[in-house]
Amino acid sequence: MQLVIVDTGCANISSVYFAFKRLAVEATISRDAAVIKAADKVVLPGVGTAHNAMAQLQHGELIETLQSLQQPLLGICLGMQMLTSHSMEGDVPCLNLIPGRVLPMESAGLRLPHMGWNTLHNISSHPLLSGFSCSDYVYFVHSFAVAPGEHALALANYGSDFAAVIGKDNVAGAQFHPERSGKTGARLLQNFLEWQL
Repeated sequence: MQLVIVDTGCANISSVYFAFKRLAVEATISRDAAVIKAADKVVLPGVGTAHNAMAQLQHGELIETLQSLQQPLLGICLGMQMLTSHSMEGDVPCLNLIPGRVLPMESAGLRLPHMGWNTLHNISSHPLLSGFSCSDYVYFVHSFAVAPGEHALALANYGSDFAAVIGKDNVAGAQFHPERSGKTGARLLQNFLEWQL
């Protein structure tokens, strides 16, 4: 299987690469549109700001490439936020693959960024979340989040509910960092590798 991690210039690419390597999958890191289009599965990682990340995709002429993919595409952290229609972080249009908006977190006075371990609830039966339960902990680092909506596959709460996993058609995203979430994160990545459309 050809797995491609999109080279977004973000800091978590190598940790995502090694998370898949621990699952005995050798990923290719690339910003070549032809390589990305030819992949069986594509991962869009991201840390930092939506404005800078979208600018990187624009500079690499990858926006239309990502929008045209028919194979499974997984966004991670900021990569998930970039799958939506718009981010308030820098007021930037995103890839518009999954309807939704990225908003500042309403943390009810809790310290931001939301950093650390948290559980999920309202977990759907999507293949990406096979084997997940409300007692599983995953690792988050973020100050912006996708509001809960019809495309939320799982929610988390930090002062208020937000979408922790989203999905539509061949596209899905996780707000948490599976590469830093131990066995639970590895399960999500393994589920993605096994996901058949």
